[in-house]
Amino acid sequence: MTIRGSFWSVRSNIFYYAFFMNINLKPGNMQCLLGSHSVLNDTHLLFSYDNRSSDRRPYDRHYGESYRRLDYSRDRDREHGTYDYRGGHDREREDSYRRKGSRRKHKRRRRRTRSYSPSSSQRSDSGTRALCVRDDEEGHLICRSGDVLQERYEIVSTLGEGTFGRVMQCIDHRRGGAHIALKIIKNVEKYKEAARLEINVLERINEKDPENKNLCVQMFDWFDYHGHMCISFELLALSTFDFLKENNYLPYSISQVRHMAYQICLAVKFLHENKLTHTDLKPENILFVNSDFTITYNVEKKRDERTVKNTAVRVVDFGSATFDHEHHSTIVSTRHYRAPEVILELGWSQPCDVWSIGCILFEYYLGFTLFQTHDNREHLAMMERISGPVPSRMIRKTRKQKYFYRGRLDWDENSSAGRYVRENCKPLRRYLLSEAEEHHQLFDLIEAMLEYEPTKRLTLAAALRHPFFQSTICSADQSSGKSWEGNRDISR
Repeated sequence: MTIRGSFWSVRSNIFYYAFFMNINLKPGNMQCLLGSHSVLNDTHLLFSYDNRSSDRRPYDRHYGESYRRLDYSRDRDREHGTYDYRGGHDREREDSYRRKGSRRKHKRRRRRTRSYSPSSSQRSDSGTRALCVRDDEEGHLICRSGDVLQERYEIVSTLGEGTFGRVMQCIDHRRGGAHIALKIIKNVEKYKEAARLEINVLERINEKDPENKNLCVQMFDWFDYHGHMCISFELLALSTFDFLKENNYLPYSISQVRHMAYQICLAVKFLHENKLTHTDLKPENILFVNSDFTITYNVEKKRDERTVKNTAVRVVDFGSATFDHEHHSTIVSTRHYRAPEVILELGWSQPCDVWSIGCILFEYYLGFTLFQTHDNREHLAMMERISGPVPSRMIRKTRKQKYFYRGRLDWDENSSAGRYVRENCKPLRRYLLSEAEEHHQLFDLIEAMLEYEPTKRLTLAAALRHPFFQSTICSADQSSGKSWEGNRDISR
């Protein structure tokens, strides 16, 4: 349902992310795209797994399981452990969609050389390679350095590969030779259809915000290249999660949290005003425009610590974004950022994004996930431990009565799971790192975003007027040369 992912990696682990999922980066393909970006440690690839729960691991890098509309199970908890971004499990997952007898026919068709067919899009390429365009047996377009698509995109190198296609570093000759990331979707109909859904959302965003003022990632172009949907995007830097991970999960400062929070609220408010719900907000889908950093040595912890220089961010990954009039899937959002109304299958709309933002701000401030679980009942128990009992109205209305007994959550606090929740969760305000007013203001904002009842949850228009954003913080004035105070006027 979501087009997820990472657009590219760069030599020395500088990654420029955008909307691609399941990218299996190859060290040999890492090349520096932007010379101004800081060099990261060559020996620690961002694609190595960390110690987070197995449920979180598929989301550590490439923005989740892209095109989720195609791939959800009913409760979506199969998302953990499904993907191995280093290669192995992508194929297993794709094979699960193939009927047993179709594999031979699929291979036979792909061995044939394909040329342009009248059924292709009006925007299909009619360039010089029309007679030799080929796919490999997985459906990827076979291309190499120096090839030119649409008489415009000169391929430089392969930046990554995943279940749904490849991302190529290209020179865009119609943009003054600028480097862009070109996502080339496999020639498989279900993946192509999912790409069309994302393109539809991105075109609406471009139409409503042609000057890119609302901090959503910008799509430059799309086209159908002999059966392969292709999308080009602007280059961005590390995701806010990857920067956190590479920095040993050192939290962002309160001023950095303030600036990033404001931008996220502004961007998602723009989506909501245009009758869209993102449905998959998380730190992996918030990207820095530039992730250059300074390094200071922490004598006490005996380690280097990074501070990002510029906290300007963009919201990415609109593959699961849903218009108000479209079908709403039962389950949306990555587990850790999933709102209670989604878990209880009460229906969802824009407020589910607000819940996700509340979880994101907590993670920026503390450096770890608020709801570290992959089980619905345990998730609800964590919510109750942090925010109090689930409202009785929601309990009466839900079809998921198996989670409740006599109007209360059916939860054994003396079980091993009960002890885990008790030891790892506590009332929200007890996570405060300081008694300073601005810290209490942040938690007041997070509390309002984590209101159980969607109708009572804070709107993003109200969030942007919250006292947490009212004081001018000079250190937060970093958004692409524009005044943060100037950006604040947009929300009013």
